[in-house]
Amino acid sequence: MEHLDEYSTLVLGAVSAATLLFLYLLLRTNPEAPVPYNVAPPEQAQPGWRGQTLQDPTLKVSGSSLIQCYAPATGEALGRVNPATAEGIDRAIAKAKEAQVPWARTTFAERRKVLKTMLAFILENQETIARVACLDSGKTMVDAALGEILVTTEKLRWTIRHGEESLRSERRATNLLMMYKWNEVMYQPLGVVAACVSWNYPFHNLLSPIIASIFAGNAIVVKGSEATAWSSSYFTSIVTRALEACGHSPNIVQSVVCWPNVADHLTSHPDISHITFIGSRQVAHHVCASAAKALTPVCVELGGKDPAIVLDDMSNGNFKRVASILMRGVFQSAGQNCIGIERIIALPKVHERLIEYLTPKIRALKPGSVLNAPRGTAIDVGASISPASFHNLESLIADAVKGGARLLAGGQRYSHPDYPHGHYFTPTFLADVTPSMAIAQQELFAPVFLLMRASSVTNAIEMANSTVYALGASVYGSSTHDLERVVREVNAGMVAVNDFAVTYMVQLPFGGVKGSGYGRFAGTEGLRSLCNAKAVTRDRWPGVKTSIPGPMDIPLEGAGAGAGAWRMAEGIVWFGYAPGVMGKLHGIGQMLGI
Repeated sequence: MEHLDEYSTLVLGAVSAATLLFLYLLLRTNPEAPVPYNVAPPEQAQPGWRGQTLQDPTLKVSGSSLIQCYAPATGEALGRVNPATAEGIDRAIAKAKEAQVPWARTTFAERRKVLKTMLAFILENQETIARVACLDSGKTMVDAALGEILVTTEKLRWTIRHGEESLRSERRATNLLMMYKWNEVMYQPLGVVAACVSWNYPFHNLLSPIIASIFAGNAIVVKGSEATAWSSSYFTSIVTRALEACGHSPNIVQSVVCWPNVADHLTSHPDISHITFIGSRQVAHHVCASAAKALTPVCVELGGKDPAIVLDDMSNGNFKRVASILMRGVFQSAGQNCIGIERIIALPKVHERLIEYLTPKIRALKPGSVLNAPRGTAIDVGASISPASFHNLESLIADAVKGGARLLAGGQRYSHPDYPHGHYFTPTFLADVTPSMAIAQQELFAPVFLLMRASSVTNAIEMANSTVYALGASVYGSSTHDLERVVREVNAGMVAVNDFAVTYMVQLPFGGVKGSGYGRFAGTEGLRSLCNAKAVTRDRWPGVKTSIPGPMDIPLEGAGAGAGAWRMAEGIVWFGYAPGVMGKLHGIGQMLGI
């Protein structure tokens, strides 16, 4: 009976302890829990909003330095932005520099809380964010969901989950001579960094460098494109309000928009420690030359002429799946996608099947403004940001046709009957394109499906590598041998097998080679590029420290001291690096003067 009472007491105690633990876990406050906050959406993003239609929409305002913001899908005025001056950039950098000092002392947990707060806001406000991106860049809501929100939330998720692991101090290997030392690499903030980003993804391109930079402990000055100046303020506020909600200074993040002639002041500024540039090759030359004045490192993400190689060993089911991926890869954001598919290189058996299957689909694509279309009207392709490239596009297409290419759909700018002041190019299908044609070498950034015929896998790889660009690539097929050969031999910074542009969706390092730039953002490599990788050695054992051997201690003293110092130095090298025991014994003998 006594034993039974003891057993009951133990059980009761265990149940009580478990109950208390459960209540503690249930009721305790999560220090990293997101903090609710609000950002007032722009009036123009409300459903049903209509603005004044500009008769000749352009960013320039006659007789003024103001930036005229407008919706490229309709030509409706969104407002005007006062561009930053050199003095304004100085003030922004000064604010960021001051705010970065306490921010650099924050813990990873505090930084994660800010990112979790941002993530919660984005999830709850997806439609508003997408509408703002659509208004300012002309894309469709689906384009915004996939290319703006999906990739941004993944970057937040990855950084929240893996950021600390990537930036935690890292133990490094030692060797025989240095076995008494601990070796470490510390990843410390650089200070104030900058990002000059392109207009094609106004939400993601703005937030992506901010997420990485602030998690690494930096402050950042982001220069958005003047073409999407209107949305920059709202999108930046999503970050600054999250910082405020979590008790930090909003000055950690500064947003500036300026004309190109003022941008040099930012990129050459001595208080900027790193620059991320996303844009064209021509502008990159100016940015890198400007940054060189202060020896500022630059991560350069430029354009691409991304090939999609389609092998001829696909089943019917896979063929249709791949064809749908190719359509999305070409026409996403009206082709204005740095890692969009610019060339489809098909082997003989699949080439004609693609023409037969895709011609009616491309002809059926409907361009337009998804925000203004009558309810129930499907819009497949959005607007172009500007008509500036249309004449060149039409000329390239005409020259290709003269050279033997077949124009199966589109080929010219499109005057939309409902939005005559919007910027549209007809979805285009051009087959029988060859590498010698100019259109196969230039980045188009347009809704143009270029189909090229390759005679073999070897020929397809040669075609893929025939341009100055090497950003991304993809390959589709069943043969593991051929797929892996393409992965190895295609010049690119990123390759997706049987998929399109998904490396960023798992935060692998993003960037290219050759004419597509250098450096990487995203993933561990991207985070670390925003840090000072500080190499540190420490004593492993108390009392065991580096001492200069007597024969090598300077000034050398006595006759033959130089020869003795040399024998010891040579012996140290033998002992440390001879591959066998006899070599190491020889080194010991030299050190001992034997």
